[in-house]
Amino acid sequence: MKRPLQVILVLSALIWCERLPTVDAAQRLRVVTTLSTYADLAKTIGGDRVEVSYVASPKFNPHFIEPKPSDVLKVQRAELFIHSGLDLELWRGPLLDAASHRDVMPGGSRELDLSRGVQLLEIPDHPVSRAEGDMHLYGNPHYWMSPDNGKIIAQEIADKLSDIDPPHAPAYERNLQQLVQQLDAKIPEWQQRLAPFKGQEVIGYHNEWPYLMQFTGLRMEHFLEPKPGIPPTPKQLGWVTDYLRQRHAQAVVQASYQSREAADQVARRAGAKTVILCQNVGELPACGNYMAMLEYDTAQLSQALTP
Repeated sequence: MKRPLQVILVLSALIWCERLPTVDAAQRLRVVTTLSTYADLAKTIGGDRVEVSYVASPKFNPHFIEPKPSDVLKVQRAELFIHSGLDLELWRGPLLDAASHRDVMPGGSRELDLSRGVQLLEIPDHPVSRAEGDMHLYGNPHYWMSPDNGKIIAQEIADKLSDIDPPHAPAYERNLQQLVQQLDAKIPEWQQRLAPFKGQEVIGYHNEWPYLMQFTGLRMEHFLEPKPGIPPTPKQLGWVTDYLRQRHAQAVVQASYQSREAADQVARRAGAKTVILCQNVGELPACGNYMAMLEYDTAQLSQALTP
């Protein structure tokens, strides 16, 4: 019989624990995030006052991550744990159980649920069942893909760091304002880049882009997955191919960690293009930070939609 994930993680963490160096109180604040995007934003705001690490590699689908014993140790030592909330990171619960760090548990003084500050999209208006696929019960959790939400997330991080470390609150606020100014300068440029294509329809692989679509003015209503989390079927791919031809849609959008075989097949048959976007910082070399990721994604969409 397999032991629960949290039991395995706890036992492994205990084996590794003696190898850890002692931590001096004067060292930087130890911040652990679930996603690399949050780690990038926390580092941008925290500067040299924080030591930031993340759990989910951007090279893989963030829904399906298996935390390692080293992740348990990081969470055990964390002075702040930042996560998406909602039901994106279903592995988060076993990880926190294994770490047994009360302050970073839900409702703890050292946890930050970033979903609390944003306006969520696609909140179900009816009881959800497994027959509908991997539906998100509380709304679509990929909210960081909108730069407007990025500013909200950054504010939440700055406020939390200031609460934990009041003497350095002015530095956190200064770094926050610099980031906000950079986003405010680029947001009109990104929107102008895609303004000629406002209202145009694109197809997605998985429903993880509604916040980016809302920001860019594009539409994405159909997907290669017949239901969320269900791999593309021949029937669905045939239907999407016909739909693309009828609507003259020009792009099939997906993240880099998904196999592009199905997207390439549909795009080739329908005369469209496969567009690979970054879902998280570090997913591709061009997406080395939050600003670069948004620059890359908007540029890729504009290029694909330009006749």
